[in-house]
Amino acid sequence: MATLLSERRVPVWVVGGIALGVLLLDQISKSLVLTYLGPARQDGPVQIVIIPRVLRLIYVENTGAAFGVLQGRNPALAFLAVIVVAILAVWFRSIATTSRWGALALGLQVGGALGNVLDRFRHGFVIDFIDVPHWPTFNLADSAITVGVILLALILLERDLRARKG
Repeated sequence: MATLLSERRVPVWVVGGIALGVLLLDQISKSLVLTYLGPARQDGPVQIVIIPRVLRLIYVENTGAAFGVLQGRNPALAFLAVIVVAILAVWFRSIATTSRWGALALGLQVGGALGNVLDRFRHGFVIDFIDVPHWPTFNLADSAITVGVILLALILLERDLRARKG
């Protein structure tokens, strides 16, 4: 039976590789957004409609946290994100080094967090650009963090269920 928790050793560099891949994709996408949608355009910011009334790309400067809360608290949020990345790396290292899914979960979270932290240090805000109705605008780093957290929650749930079965 396939499980999220394998007992196979996973090299630590796998987590780093996943995190680096997420970080690079995130920063490349944000650079493209700055160039083609951002305020540096001669004709000002624009939007690209991918699917009418469902998905568009726009340029948003987010000085807050998830869902736009804590606007203007950029230095504190950057510091907090660095602390959270360090805690994640230490606390969940055993899951990441014994499970391919755990390595993926941690790599996604660390890469996404570093992508947004890098934005805060470089720009003073996080660049968001994926816009869907009834949801705050987000970016690839946010998506990676979300998928990583969900995956980690499933892994922890499976571990708990295994422990209860004995």
